[in-house]
Amino acid sequence: MTNSDELQVGSRIRDIRQASGYSLRALAGRCGLSVNAISRIERGESSPNVSSLQQLAAALSVPITDFFESGQEKSTILVRKNRRLRSHSEGVLIESLGTGLPRQILEPFLMTVASGAVGGETPISHPGEEFCFCVEGEIEYLVDEEWYRLEAGDSMLFEAHQSHMCRNTSLDKAILLLVILAANEDARLSQHQHLLTT
Repeated sequence: MTNSDELQVGSRIRDIRQASGYSLRALAGRCGLSVNAISRIERGESSPNVSSLQQLAAALSVPITDFFESGQEKSTILVRKNRRLRSHSEGVLIESLGTGLPRQILEPFLMTVASGAVGGETPISHPGEEFCFCVEGEIEYLVDEEWYRLEAGDSMLFEAHQSHMCRNTSLDKAILLLVILAANEDARLSQHQHLLTT
């Protein structure tokens, strides 16, 4: 991940925070992250992990993909493999595979989890549905207090209001295709409403 990618994700978080009228301290109070941690993320000095992205998105009432958007809406999105917007932290790399449609409800990501890494410090939950396809390696997924092991070629679909997280206990990295579906289009539209005026 380049510094410009880190800065772009961080600057999007800052732009959304400011457009929502939150100070750093107010956002910290809403999401549970420290003021210093949020400030470092916004300046591109550190990248949020999956759990932090979810906490920030929930506090700002936006989907995670909003942090990866350029702000330009299009009807067709092409993402070159070397131009993906990224965020990484502690052995987990998240790459956006497509974002920017005006009424987008699908949120596709490629997530690479290093050996021994955990996708977030604590389980998370959010509205909608989540699809996970194990592209390479092996991954363990916790959904509603039950662990599932996925090997390359395995897939999983679940209601995302259930608490969930993943971890890689194998000796090799794991690559996952994640697709998150918002609860409904109206919810997605309301989440995007403040961006349409910027």
